[in-house]
Amino acid sequence: MRGVVFDGKRVEVAYDLQVRDPGPGEVLVAIQAAGLCHSDLSVVDGTIPFPVPVVLGHEGAGVVEAVGVGVTHVVPGDHVALSTLANCGTCAECDRGRPTMCRQAIGRPGQPFTRSGRPVFQFASNSAFAELTVVKAVQAVRVPKDIPLPLAALIGCGVLTGVGAVLNRAKVDRGDSVVVIGAGGIGLNVIQGARIAGALRIVAVDANPAKEAVARQFGATDFLTSVEAVRELLPAGADHAFECVGRVELIRAAVDLLDRHGQAILLGVPPAGAEASFVVSSMYLDKSILGCRYGSSRPQRDIALYAELYRGGRLLLDELVTQTYPVEEFDRAAADAEAGKVARAVLTF
Repeated sequence: MRGVVFDGKRVEVAYDLQVRDPGPGEVLVAIQAAGLCHSDLSVVDGTIPFPVPVVLGHEGAGVVEAVGVGVTHVVPGDHVALSTLANCGTCAECDRGRPTMCRQAIGRPGQPFTRSGRPVFQFASNSAFAELTVVKAVQAVRVPKDIPLPLAALIGCGVLTGVGAVLNRAKVDRGDSVVVIGAGGIGLNVIQGARIAGALRIVAVDANPAKEAVARQFGATDFLTSVEAVRELLPAGADHAFECVGRVELIRAAVDLLDRHGQAILLGVPPAGAEASFVVSSMYLDKSILGCRYGSSRPQRDIALYAELYRGGRLLLDELVTQTYPVEEFDRAAADAEAGKVARAVLTF
């Protein structure tokens, strides 16, 4: 079968991948579409260290092919969006409703694939850039069949992360002011999450002025090309500032832009080991710096919720998909994503 494999030096579309059958508590999914997220590219450039060889992709949707023993919530033929959260479901964090903090879901890459008889790693417990993949049952979330799978795919990462950061982690309230630094795939979902939450002022900041139209379409009330200009719009500062790029100077800017009791929420991924600084005394007005993993989401609940918000016209998905590419054109899709030409590139099988 086909799949996008990174061997530590180069990325190639392989045609000789194999995947094992699903075991107890697992689901075999035929991937139909998968979004190209910057996290995939960050594995390639080394920003996210990961063992190789690895099948990339983690924002996918498809059709259930087979289920293992004990799986009852999905059956063959169901349409599913995949989460990357292979949480155990039984630990204290899962029991508290914080599956993103499950220690069984972090740093335990499996090897369900083989190539020429050698094991190949699975990225983010998912590997959606393959025709078939095996995931834990908790990762497969049934979605209505009237939602096109290229759209359903985006819910599993970009939407969960961006909208979830607003609703679950920051808990943006009606009338709040929000600054979103970076209007890429994650930033656009933060913007529409703020709109759904009822924020009064949503300021999008991106160095690329071509992003203004789409940022406003998703809910931005203002658009700027530099963080320095934010104070002209919000002299007292913002209630919430989301950093969606992953640059330490922008993390510092997000902190500096806060009003009293403001929150800086970190979503961008800087290089491993990167450090950011801030003026400590500035934090004593009840300000906070919040990390956020995967939108602090509960995927079985949130993916179904966001699917219904889309069906009701409140969540934008069609507008996120700038272009689709056959999986064989991965290099072109990656180049377009790196150049900022697309909100989301989607690979199709």
